[in-house]
Amino acid sequence: MNEAAATLPPSALKVQEAADRLALTIDVRAMPQSTRTAEEAAAACGCGVGQIIKSLVFAGKRSGTPYLLLVSGRNRVDEKGVAEAIGEALTRPDAAKVREWTGFAIGGIPPFGHATALPVFVDEDLLSHAVVWAAAGTPFAVFAVEPKALAAAVGGKVIRVT
Repeated sequence: MNEAAATLPPSALKVQEAADRLALTIDVRAMPQSTRTAEEAAAACGCGVGQIIKSLVFAGKRSGTPYLLLVSGRNRVDEKGVAEAIGEALTRPDAAKVREWTGFAIGGIPPFGHATALPVFVDEDLLSHAVVWAAAGTPFAVFAVEPKALAAAVGGKVIRVT
């Protein structure tokens, strides 16, 4: 762990440690301003909104299985289309259920390091960027990563989400 990581909030440190376990090289950064929304994160990171990963949790309507969608910040999820790719209709769980499954609050959900193992689906649009940015456990922490490396590390299935 580097010196900067030692000063991270506990939930951001948890993300750095999860990345280390996945052999995914990242550098979690605590930010002075909010990165809760894709627009705020893009402004804070100095990148386009499309380079921000929204980590969205849905539940299977029939099975109740939680699913994690890693979505480009500029995209809205076509729930019907994604349901076809996943194999069942989707519902949106409440914030308490999302926290239970992930261990993180909405606005800070990272793409890995969750309390529950979640099947991961990756927006194909993220792969068009050399670098993308994701939440790192709090609405004030982020990290940059190469999207193909991230998808491989989390075992994500690449799909069209729009």
